[in-house]
Amino acid sequence: MVRKRSELPDVGELVIGTVVKTFEYGAYVRLEEYRGLEAYLPWSEVSSKWVRDVKEFIKEGQRIVAKVIRVDRRKKHVDISLKRVSDSEQRRKLLEWKRAQKAEKLLEIVASKLGKTLDDAYREVGWRLEDTYGEIYAGLELAAYRGEEVLKKANIPEEWIEPIINEVKKHVEVKKVKIQGTLILTTLDSEGIRKIKDVLLKPLDAVGKGLDKNTFIRVYTVGAPRYRVEVVSTDYKLAEKVLSNYLSLALNTAKELGVTCSVEREK
Repeated sequence: MVRKRSELPDVGELVIGTVVKTFEYGAYVRLEEYRGLEAYLPWSEVSSKWVRDVKEFIKEGQRIVAKVIRVDRRKKHVDISLKRVSDSEQRRKLLEWKRAQKAEKLLEIVASKLGKTLDDAYREVGWRLEDTYGEIYAGLELAAYRGEEVLKKANIPEEWIEPIINEVKKHVEVKKVKIQGTLILTTLDSEGIRKIKDVLLKPLDAVGKGLDKNTFIRVYTVGAPRYRVEVVSTDYKLAEKVLSNYLSLALNTAKELGVTCSVEREK
């Protein structure tokens, strides 16, 4: 079961719950991330509309996103609200929940291979990734395309590193971004074709040498005098830097060779 590190949620926190019992003046909801802790949903917090019967809005067994409105830590009592959750908050929480489920499944697989428990996985890996990267799955995503350095930075024990890398490569999809720009190159020089080729290829050689395996750049014609520059990477900031460097070098090379050059950035 997906879990949070603390025993109780905080006021204002969004939680995932399953309705376990409804009655005239409210409902009890099992908080899935807090080891089945039951929270109370008052009828006045079910909907902003008039509530004649709670069962008109929620049913037993239904999964909901709620907001914590009161916490009594001494009695371990939690009150939640359904009506105070906006549509955007609901979507965000459900996405967070799905990512947490994926993270837990990966931790469970690796723990099993190491002869460890899921509790061990959270303690030795999960919470350390959360402390370092803000979210367990975010740390696993980074590990999928940056490798062991991501896990070592989070002080993950050595015995976990190789098995985690093996699993994230199989199960974590590395998302890539693509950004583009266009060079417009013209010249009346008798050696114009060679010079335009130099404007395109010299910067490509320069910026292409230092790229990691998850980033690449290509240049192709979209019909003279327009030439497309395309950068694909798992890191948007890196892609932006690579494209900017290429375009800057191309402009300088064009100026040196007497080629008229202008740039269009595609949004």
